[in-house]
Amino acid sequence: MATKTKAAPAKTTHPKERYMYWYESMLLQRKFEEKAGQLYGQQKIRGFCHLYIGQEACSSGGVSALTKDDKWITAYRDHGIPLALGTDPKAIMAELYGKATGTTKGKGGSMHIFDKERNFVGGHGIVGAQIPMGAGIAFAEKYNKTTNLCICLFGDGAVRQGALHEAFNMAMTWKLPVIFVVENNGYAMGTSVNRTSNVTDLYTIGEAYDMPSEPVDGMDVEAVHEAVSRAAERARSGQGPTFLEFKTYRYRGHSMSDPQKYRTKEEVEEYKKRDPIEMVKDKILKNGIATEEDLAAIDAKIKQQVEESVKFAEESPWPDASEIFTDMYLQEDYPFIMD
Repeated sequence: MATKTKAAPAKTTHPKERYMYWYESMLLQRKFEEKAGQLYGQQKIRGFCHLYIGQEACSSGGVSALTKDDKWITAYRDHGIPLALGTDPKAIMAELYGKATGTTKGKGGSMHIFDKERNFVGGHGIVGAQIPMGAGIAFAEKYNKTTNLCICLFGDGAVRQGALHEAFNMAMTWKLPVIFVVENNGYAMGTSVNRTSNVTDLYTIGEAYDMPSEPVDGMDVEAVHEAVSRAAERARSGQGPTFLEFKTYRYRGHSMSDPQKYRTKEEVEEYKKRDPIEMVKDKILKNGIATEEDLAAIDAKIKQQVEESVKFAEESPWPDASEIFTDMYLQEDYPFIMD
């Protein structure tokens, strides 16, 4: 009779600290977004609200591959990235509430989180607007002769914007230190990629500009980290931009008002079998990186963090009415105005 052997643990290729960061970072994003969804249903959070649930590997894997001096810019599904970068959850929740203690003093709301200290240049509501802006940020880094780069993320719907092609052309011509990332979750709002494009492998669009381009399993935080690391090395060595297609999936609707009639429950459940958080948790436990008790302690800490962020937002003041006149683009001595 053949001797039964114990299955070998999944191979680890990263330091223990990185696996633990990934788990805690992604779990914080997940729990924060789940709470935000509940609060939206209670009308505590109003306006637009786009949750990042399911896409956490894209942010956490990217953050671990870059430096604190690199710049980030993204679209309006923007709660997860600043959380991964270390922005205080209290400030983000307060911004969702529209309170004065929020990241943009309650003036931006869900779609316009911003954190200068963490080099998060914000979420942007105009589809694709951040693509040329990301190239511009990279241009500034090159002009100032730094070794920093800009990572610019956008959804699959933004790939249809003409500004992408203009930015790609200039970025390659000038060899700008920028990593373009399409977070392809399969649906531009409620319309599938298959219905909007003859090209469904979106990364191949970059090849038209001779831009290094590759698909990445956006549900695997290790794959994301490694792809971004390669792209960052190219950018810092003066070789210019990279285009990455993170093939990911959102478990919730496009926004909180989305009835999700364009996809089946079976499709969503199939993707949940590859949940990025569960994949990392499984590797941590199988390789003895941490115990169930260690992870339970992290879970409890994150639950407390999220609850404290809600309490902070609830107790924070509304912006004073006079704030409507501050932070405006106004230069009283504008040089082209003459008496």
